[in-house]
Amino acid sequence: MNKRSVAGNTLIIAVLIAAGAFLATGCGKNKPAGASDTSEKKIHGGIVYVELDSVIAHFDMAKDKSTELEEKTKNSEAELASKSQAFDRDVRDFQNKVQKGLVTRATAAEMEQTLQQQQQTLLARRDEMAYNLNEESLVAQRQVLEYINLYLAEFNADRGYQYILAKQFPGPVLYSDTTLDVTTDVIAGLNTKYNAEKAKK
Repeated sequence: MNKRSVAGNTLIIAVLIAAGAFLATGCGKNKPAGASDTSEKKIHGGIVYVELDSVIAHFDMAKDKSTELEEKTKNSEAELASKSQAFDRDVRDFQNKVQKGLVTRATAAEMEQTLQQQQQTLLARRDEMAYNLNEESLVAQRQVLEYINLYLAEFNADRGYQYILAKQFPGPVLYSDTTLDVTTDVIAGLNTKYNAEKAKK
């Protein structure tokens, strides 16, 4: 089972790997709330970038998803620990009865078979929990990435950038002019949009 810290970091790391690079194009009229004037950056050929690791780390939706996964991981671990403790008690009880000769051979064989089935059920439940948590983590990653992608189209509506690249390490972008960095604007706009939508739910 993944620990809480691992569950939190998995979301961030996997989204960074999955994202690779963003491409956002288009033009429009409305400027999203929380974004500052970036007209000076248009003179650089219509290309800007975001520090993707910073976007993920400061995006409230990614934080919420990470917290949800940590809570589910904690609950799964608690459930598995409880079932494991119950199984261990049954094993000790079985061994005690066999050692003291309190059960017949036939009864001992039945008890042993029951314990084996119980163990298989426990292992199957453990694997099911791990699979479900991994699947939920992947879905959360895609949801966060999709939200960012959709927002970048809105962000670019009145800016007209040809490309909005994702810079991360390691990654394909080895050097970038810091005047092309729109990370702060993107984070502010993302959180304004996300929290406004969250408040309506």
